[in-house]
Amino acid sequence: MTEQGDKSESLPQPQASVEAQPAPAETNKPNDDQNKGTKRNRCQTSKDRREFAHKKFRERNMEKKEGKEVQRQPNPDRTEPRLPKRKVALLMGFCGTGYQGMQTNPNARTIESELFKALVSAGAVSADNATDQSKVHLQRAARTDKGVHAAGQVVALKMIVEDPEIVQKVNACLPDQIRVWGYVRVIRSFNAKTACGSRVYEYLLPTYVLAGQNEAHIEISRTVPFEQRELPQTNKDEIEKMREYRISPDKLQYVRDAFGKYKGTHDFRNFTVTRGCTDTNSGRHIYYFDVSDPMIIDGSEWLSLKVKGQSFMLHQIRKMVGLVILMTRSNAPLKLIDELFSGPRVNVPKAPGLGLLLEQPVFDGYNQRAANIKQGSSSPVHFDDYKEEIEQFKQKFIYDAIRETETADTVFNEWVKSTEIFPEEYSYINADGVIPESAIIIPGQVRRVPPIFMKAHEAASKGEEGAVSSSEDELDTKDD
Repeated sequence: MTEQGDKSESLPQPQASVEAQPAPAETNKPNDDQNKGTKRNRCQTSKDRREFAHKKFRERNMEKKEGKEVQRQPNPDRTEPRLPKRKVALLMGFCGTGYQGMQTNPNARTIESELFKALVSAGAVSADNATDQSKVHLQRAARTDKGVHAAGQVVALKMIVEDPEIVQKVNACLPDQIRVWGYVRVIRSFNAKTACGSRVYEYLLPTYVLAGQNEAHIEISRTVPFEQRELPQTNKDEIEKMREYRISPDKLQYVRDAFGKYKGTHDFRNFTVTRGCTDTNSGRHIYYFDVSDPMIIDGSEWLSLKVKGQSFMLHQIRKMVGLVILMTRSNAPLKLIDELFSGPRVNVPKAPGLGLLLEQPVFDGYNQRAANIKQGSSSPVHFDDYKEEIEQFKQKFIYDAIRETETADTVFNEWVKSTEIFPEEYSYINADGVIPESAIIIPGQVRRVPPIFMKAHEAASKGEEGAVSSSEDELDTKDD
């Protein structure tokens, strides 16, 4: 009510004056001309909706106290009996080969859309909610890019869990490369993104990419004009030589020391996309970045890299790996990593997405709180009960897929060739560790893209309906 309205109630007024004033109820009536032909919503704002909900809640409680039966009006459009939904954390894993990432994108084949269809088909999501996954509040703990895998992923949603065999039924509706391990009950306010305290990723790396620079590639970059350069074909003898490569103890120690530089809290602005990233939102904490002992798989030598961090920005892990690869090949000093934490913006190469997989999101903070909640209403969110199944799945659908793809397409070799034949943006990765002015990114400056990459991008756009140029392989600058 206005200030004048308050005074009119507190002081005596002439009768004519009172009658001249419009009734308070009339001032809030909608304009018939404005709303003609339209249907007004019962609640117009979030405040109105809260007040309406509280009012209905109080009315129902009062009716219960008076012994009246509370009956809701049935939905005439409902096609099946109404079954109760429970907030759950769905534990799953997948091989990302052939999919355009985790999250749903229009006209794209994604893991999330495949999962949602299976949930509907199995009866875990009702037909009334089948057209919109937001109706069941579906959330993911982390997003993944095209072709990236996950051994452990958590999806939160309101799900129908009356059927004790619901997990088996969901899996029966899924392809073999996507599996649901199980689910746990969680509190209604559980958010898979914000409740996740940290995430663990693994990156499988063939050691041959850590060998010295290819002099033939360097010669092409020096003698052939930028627009005329082409990536040379790799012959069988070169491929066999790559498979026979074994990393030396000294080089392995260098690699471990380099990845160790990432541990702690740093400004990772150089390890993500430029857009939307500033020194105020690019700080991240890395708990560890470990490098395994070399392992021989089908005659080739590989390293397993495991990194745990609170959160990751877009492409951060792949750029962290890409930098160390090129530093190792060019014998760059380790101090270069420190300079990139605080130095000018440069273009850090992004390693292939093929070797990256989400090991698992970690919910330690939530699990500690869940232990104090009423038993039965919430359970800890972890993958401990499914370790054996997950390891078998990783070996068959993830590790084998990475190895087979690399053997057939030499993905890592093609990536190395592109960085050495077009090294202009990576001139700061040198044996002296000096960042030249030519390598510094100037805001608004247009990048020079090799013509062969433009042709490949156009071919992929035409041949891949619904392709997304980049979903997210890890988390964006706002943390997802």
